[in-house]
Formats: sequence, structure tokens, C-alpha cells
Amino acid sequence: MSPRPGVDAPDHRGRTGLDRAGRGLDRNPDVVIRDVELTSQGWHVLRRTTFDYRRSDGRVVTQQRETYDRGNGAVILPYDTERRRVLLTRQFRYPAYVNGHPDGMLVEAAAGLLDADDPETAIRRESAEELGVSLGPVTHVFDAFMSPGSVTECLHFFAAPYTPADRTGKGGGLEEDGEDIEVLELPFAEALAMTRDGRIADGKTVMLLQWAVLDGPFGPGTH
Repeated sequence: MSPRPGVDAPDHRGRTGLDRAGRGLDRNPDVVIRDVELTSQGWHVLRRTTFDYRRSDGRVVTQQRETYDRGNGAVILPYDTERRRVLLTRQFRYPAYVNGHPDGMLVEAAAGLLDADDPETAIRRESAEELGVSLGPVTHVFDAFMSPGSVTECLHFFAAPYTPADRTGKGGGLEEDGEDIEVLELPFAEALAMTRDGRIADGKTVMLLQWAVLDGPFGPGTH
């Protein structure tokens, strides 16, 4: 058999052993991994895993699931309580566009993949690149699996105060990564209203804005 890129020969990113993820997992005694196939290795990785699963009625069934592995990520909501504003972004998202969004231009909280960094380091990097803001102390809010039926990514949520003086760069993302990001500084009340009327339709952003009004810096008693 000829060498398979990403399996026993380096792929275009120099990776091998991409078919080994999940093999040997034993944290759940009701799940036994039988096989892992690499079905696509573009920038991220698609796998098909075959496993035995013991149902609640005791029957053991064999199932297959495809998982899209893009790594884990981090997202942040910078907020200014004195001026009651938040920093968000707007950028084109083709998957949303092809699935019915009017123009694909989504308003979002700044986010990015961890790559080789820890979550806090990654979100400070993304804040500088996308928003042009240098953050002080950041608060870890929660972690969430955003699409657990098919995507492995766990997203780490953060929030941080900022002032106009902290906006030390122009933001906009990295052109070499194909990014063309508009920075939006919005009144918090308007951003929250946008989640209600559909102008903000990005899940992670809705979650952070609702956290901010329920338990965060714009919660009860902060008006």
C-alpha cells in the first residue's frame, strides 16, 4: 500500500498519525472504539470513527460518527462599563452565507483557534489582531462545546474591561490569513437588542452578551 498523507506520510502541513485520534479512549466503559478513518485532511481534519455503544437498555450497537477537528478556540467580550459599550467584529462567513444568511456578514465577538497557545494567551493575541486592543486582566467565563454532534471544538469564553486608551492598534485581522475584519464599538443596549431582532445571529456572541446582562458587567444593579 502506498503511503497515505496524514496517516503514515506527512500531509501538506507535515502531519502524520491523524487517524490515531480517539484510539484507546476508555473513559466511558460503555464505548469501545473499533476503527478511526481519515476521510479528509485540509487545513482541519475530518474523521469517521466506528465504535460499539452500550445503550441504556443494555444492548450493544455499532455506530459510526464523523467528527470535524479544527482544534479548540477562545472568544472574548471586551466591555467598557463607564461608557456602556462593547467591542465586536463584522466579517464575511461563507458557511452562514450559503446556509441562508442574507449577506454572510456576521457580527461576532472576537475569537480564534488556540493553535499552540493556552486559551488566555490565544485570546490576547486575537484581541490585538482583530480588535486592535491591548487587554489588561481577563475573566474566564465558561467553556462550551458549540456543535457537539459533529465538531470536536471546545470554546473558551472570556470577558475583559477596556478603555479607549487600550485601543492601541487598528485591528482588522491578518491579511495573510485572508481576514478582512471590521471593528464595531457598540452601545451594550444596542448589541443586546441585535440578538433579539436577528442582526446578531452568531451563537458565541449571543451567549456572551446574555452572560453580560445576567451575571456580568451589565447585570442587575449596574445601570
